[in-house]
Amino acid sequence: MDFPLLEICDDELGEVWAEKHFHQGLLRCPGCGADKRSAGIEGQTKRSQVVQYRCRDCRRVYTVYQGTVFAHKQLRPAQAVLLLRGICKGESTASLARELELKYDTVLTLRRAIHTNAQTLQSPEPLPDRVTETDELFQNAGEKRGKTQGSRRPPARAGEQTPGARDL
Repeated sequence: MDFPLLEICDDELGEVWAEKHFHQGLLRCPGCGADKRSAGIEGQTKRSQVVQYRCRDCRRVYTVYQGTVFAHKQLRPAQAVLLLRGICKGESTASLARELELKYDTVLTLRRAIHTNAQTLQSPEPLPDRVTETDELFQNAGEKRGKTQGSRRPPARAGEQTPGARDL
């Protein structure tokens, strides 16, 4: 059963969450590095309703998605947060696409990009809330695995114990 998650989620809170986790709580201009607090609000994107900021120093326009896999995607903040949640929980691409009202190919592309970024994340010391096991991300990334190999040891002969077996 699919749930209409977007009907119960708030885009403003999703944008706050995204800024906290994508930009360590401080969104900066990608052009000059000025703090978001010194930028003016330009408006919102048409389809995703994400707030656009205009830097007062270099006049560049940017959003909370700048520098992430969600840049130039038309996802509402609630969709982005719920997509990340679903991927971390191991939900299927098809289920996420239906629940978040996105195209299957969009979800699959984003899932693969997130998986690639998770594999390349090089942190000297794992931080709480930033650690995600990539095997969980890979679970539903659309990749297929080969058949598992059985034991390569020859079968035991009648009356013999296998190596490592204990007498009980």
